[in-house]
Amino acid sequence: MRTLLRGGRVIDPATGFDGTADVLVADGVVTAVGEGLTAEPGDVEIDVRGLVVGPGFIDLHSHVHTIAGQRLQAMDGVTTALDLEAGLMPIERAYAEAAAAGRPLHYGFSASWGAARAQVLAGIEPDANIDSGLTVLGNPVWQRTSSPKELAAWLSLVDGELAAGALGVGVLLGYAPDTDPKEFLALARLAKEAGAPTYTHVRELVEVNPETPIDGSAEIAIVAAETGAAMHHCHVNSTSGHQIERVLAALEAGRAAGSRVTVEAYPYGAGSTGIGAAFLSPERLKMKGLSPSSVIMLESGERIADEGRLLQVRAEDPGAPCILEFLDESSPHDLGLLHQALAFPDAIVASDALPVYWKNGTSESTEWPLPPGGATHPRTSGTYSKTLRLMVRESKAWTWLEAFRRCSYLPARVLDEVAPGAVAKGRLNVGADADIVVLDPETITDAATYFDSTRPSVGVRHLFVSGVPVVTDGNLRKDAFPGKPLRGEPR
Repeated sequence: MRTLLRGGRVIDPATGFDGTADVLVADGVVTAVGEGLTAEPGDVEIDVRGLVVGPGFIDLHSHVHTIAGQRLQAMDGVTTALDLEAGLMPIERAYAEAAAAGRPLHYGFSASWGAARAQVLAGIEPDANIDSGLTVLGNPVWQRTSSPKELAAWLSLVDGELAAGALGVGVLLGYAPDTDPKEFLALARLAKEAGAPTYTHVRELVEVNPETPIDGSAEIAIVAAETGAAMHHCHVNSTSGHQIERVLAALEAGRAAGSRVTVEAYPYGAGSTGIGAAFLSPERLKMKGLSPSSVIMLESGERIADEGRLLQVRAEDPGAPCILEFLDESSPHDLGLLHQALAFPDAIVASDALPVYWKNGTSESTEWPLPPGGATHPRTSGTYSKTLRLMVRESKAWTWLEAFRRCSYLPARVLDEVAPGAVAKGRLNVGADADIVVLDPETITDAATYFDSTRPSVGVRHLFVSGVPVVTDGNLRKDAFPGKPLRGEPR
């Protein structure tokens, strides 16, 4: 079946095209782009005049491994949702379980540095599950520096995952911030040899912890320069906080000197993780200028009252998801810092999306609309629509062409060397994958809040994944599961 999108404002960030055109899709591929394309009998023709048509958004940083969560991301314009910062292990199990359950969006995973270290240093067998992974994050046993034998062992595990098709290596360095920097250097050398990127949650900055083995953002630029590895700096907004100007200036200098460092950001002043994370200890919160009341438990909505309560919940359920407020979104100054992170040259938009959690303990539902009572971070529902509202509609800092470059084209290019399947993504020209979003430029906006976090975004009119409609006329199609795996090239 062929689909003809008629008369929209077509954006192709690969060629720089921004103009009125028709788009013809057949067999999951864009087969023609131009004015006055001819429909044939049996074609599905959709009038998209007045709407913007572009390549679907590619999220390099999504921890959503559920149908429920991916549907929220679909309503936000995402066509490919990849877990690259943390990754999953074993990689074959992660891909097999996603395929068996079915996915509305394309999916993929990196090799998990944290899981490999936890297996070797703490004897924790990985199960390719994000919830057990959140629990492991709070276990101090795996957070120490490795012996030479242990280092060789977990590097071998990571190498095996890359050989099996992982999309690079996810490095949760901020969760083991006191480890010897030589380990990160050794990992980067391995990644460079394998031709695979790393995706790093950097360790603490010197302003936050003067005793850190090395400043987190400086480290990634130094290691990239020394090894030649392609290194991706995850959520620079949350790891930099009030130091964002200094960090961005240092990263720009490193890139100008030849470091292959890419950067991502999301448009929120609060992050989310497991309550047992090392950087949520009372001591480390104080280093950041934060307090226990900066932490809110995701499922219950409880704002942590004091240090005693923080210690209690960390001990009782270290994997429990929580929200950490690191910037004040009511402050014009702090909002300016968020804007700087997004506006940084070539900064990629990525969500750090989490699953939806219900109080009965489940994180999955095939119902739509989603059952009431679910909780997640609003970035799961609204990262891309909020970014478009802030950067295109309101501030006019970006053109639509630049927005699609940041949300679609640049993230795909991070993957070009490791995944052959990425080459046809992030673009809207002949031969491109038919992963397409059609949005209303006047109404596109986020709707989710921190305490009403599963409200879908508004303004995505149509969404196609491999040419299959997942959103039609603003409504999600419950029967659509066209998502395919994006994998690294076997080594």
